[in-house]
Amino acid sequence: MKKDFLYQEIANNIADKIRQGVFKTGERLPSVRMLSKEHGISMNTAKRVFLQLESQSLLQSKPQSGYFVSPLRFADLPLPEASRPLPDITNVEPSELIGSVYSNMGHGEKTLFSIGIPSGNLLPQARLKKEIIQASRTLREGGTEYEPLEGNAKLRRMIAVRSLAWEGNLNEEDLITTNGGMSALSLCLMATTRPGDTVALESPCYPGILQLVVGLGLQVIEVATHPVTGIEIEALKKVLHKIKVCLLVPNFNTPLGYCTPNEHKKQLVKLLTEHNIPIIEDDVYGDLHFGAERPKCCKSYDTEGNVLWCSSVSKTLAPGYRVGWVAPGKYREQVLKQKLLHFISCTSVVHEAVGNFLMTGKYEKHLRLLRHTLQENYRHYARIIAEYFPADTKISRPQGGLVLWVEFAKEMDTIKLYNYALKRQIVIAPGRMFSLQNQYQNCIRLCFGLPWTKELEFQLKQVGAFAKVLLR
Repeated sequence: MKKDFLYQEIANNIADKIRQGVFKTGERLPSVRMLSKEHGISMNTAKRVFLQLESQSLLQSKPQSGYFVSPLRFADLPLPEASRPLPDITNVEPSELIGSVYSNMGHGEKTLFSIGIPSGNLLPQARLKKEIIQASRTLREGGTEYEPLEGNAKLRRMIAVRSLAWEGNLNEEDLITTNGGMSALSLCLMATTRPGDTVALESPCYPGILQLVVGLGLQVIEVATHPVTGIEIEALKKVLHKIKVCLLVPNFNTPLGYCTPNEHKKQLVKLLTEHNIPIIEDDVYGDLHFGAERPKCCKSYDTEGNVLWCSSVSKTLAPGYRVGWVAPGKYREQVLKQKLLHFISCTSVVHEAVGNFLMTGKYEKHLRLLRHTLQENYRHYARIIAEYFPADTKISRPQGGLVLWVEFAKEMDTIKLYNYALKRQIVIAPGRMFSLQNQYQNCIRLCFGLPWTKELEFQLKQVGAFAKVLLR
């Protein structure tokens, strides 16, 4: 049995026992050494098991004492159901709803549970300003010139260095910079499809991706997903003959928050490569892992150049800077052509500044703090949902990222809940936004990238209270 698969299997078995009550709240688990001996695994692998369970808030570590079952009630809440979209090409964009939700951005008097980015209060704004000033001083002509078509060399080199952590093994020449993550996805779609082609997407799916695909004149097939493991491979196999491209968000997907197991990623790459179907991988959340290690990507298993790996710092460092990139594999020339046609060059000063920030090690220090804050926020949200939301509420269990998927009873209409909360200056994201089909009306997505305060806690409790009123 492969190491990654074994480690995940052991963690899943212990998690099941915790949820089934075999291991009781407050009970001490076997030590790392005992787990290592019992399963015939290394000490490092045993530590990964415990860190994985801790990242799911099922365990708490106590210095010099070991690991104990978490007393948090939300561990008992059921998971959302696996999605079951129709296996048809669909194109009914909920544009009015999406426009209404996103029109609330920039209104400081509103509590935005709806927008999946970290609050500016969680970002190193002062340090970034210094990098911008430094970049404008050191770049030739103060950064007013066009940079090379491939993009800023320092930024590409630092991204390549960081790819070693997830076995991407990229080099500077493999990468092309873009104006943010959505720009990277757009270039990849234009490089690999023509209007009328069909794209396979996970369901539910980030609304920005839905709008982008439809806006490019492409058709969509939504593929069933599981709230823990992600896209269901058997469901994908059934539509392979219809699709030209598969666009995936396997690491801490929004809105469900799952991290697709490595074995599944490997199978996906093998399957789609055999059918000559490009994989556009959106890995914008990959650095926001709660566990000890950054997860691998589909790109980690790509030997044929069939995966176009996209990412950015929009969810980790500076949403407004619009710094993204793509490693397009064998589609490099097609992506470069699309970049030349659509924007030629990125913003030189900003990309140089981010490259410097990565090079000095400041980025990794910032990420450690941000990951800890997001994990704590997730625990706060889950605790409030367990205590103040309707009794049959289901929630996802993200192992990283920024968002939580909440599923209410079938009779709930979360568009009504959205309108009800909006009158109180609270903005949520109704589930209908995340599909081109008429589904997820009883779900919402909540962003936990906001600073946790008494006021925020009160607002979240209010959402639960409103939900109870609507379900009476």
